[in-house]
Amino acid sequence: MTHLERLLDIMGRLRDPQDGCPWDREQTFETIAPFTVEEAYEVADTIERGDLDGLKDELGDLLFQVVFHARMAEEAGRFDFEQVAAAICDKLVRRHPHVFGDASIGTADEQSRAWEAHKARERSERATTTGDSAGVLDGVPVSLPALSRAAKLQRRAARVGFDWEAVDDIFGKIEEELAELREALHHGNDADHITEEVGDLLFAMVNVARYLERDPEAALRKANAKFERRFRYIEDGLARQGREFQDVTLRDMDALWDEAKNKERSKS
Repeated sequence: MTHLERLLDIMGRLRDPQDGCPWDREQTFETIAPFTVEEAYEVADTIERGDLDGLKDELGDLLFQVVFHARMAEEAGRFDFEQVAAAICDKLVRRHPHVFGDASIGTADEQSRAWEAHKARERSERATTTGDSAGVLDGVPVSLPALSRAAKLQRRAARVGFDWEAVDDIFGKIEEELAELREALHHGNDADHITEEVGDLLFAMVNVARYLERDPEAALRKANAKFERRFRYIEDGLARQGREFQDVTLRDMDALWDEAKNKERSKS
């Protein structure tokens, strides 16, 4: 028995109606989906930290999520793990005709364009099957993190020419959205309008990251990590001084923040 076969057997036993695990038996696609997303993020986290030993474990956790969903689908009579594997094999062969067929593609950029063209044709075929019209933005999952989904929507639109000519143009848009947010704050207390303007500003910021070929999610994760490091420096600094937050002013905390920032810069 291979380890994959063993994993599938373990999953079957966990879901066994009589002798399985009560928790695993109660789960549904909807209850497991958040865990699937969480495990995918944990994979990304280990990669970002360069933790290859951790990556092995996290990839196992993510694989278990795939097996869990496939098992529930099998119980519902829809498909099983073997069909999941077959579907991705067929898709990869279909989308790589330059490897498995006679097509010729010389660069990674050409392959990316060909891949997107294949996906667009598949979306069009699915729309034809259901009687719908195929749109450029079809198939971008609503469940994606908002920053990632914004970037994906923008990339889709850019492929058909709906894009900025230069990054400076996007900076102008950011200034415009910032001015509209200020106006919304100064001329009323409409919570929905303010939320809308905040969203427009964030969307414009994502456009900068996307235009510069930077992942906005990864950029924000790094900013989060930086904030955590510097804020912990403030906490440690106050502890060394024998003081607590209620004993100091914002100016005191800013001084420690600047100290942390300067130390980081001196190391780089």
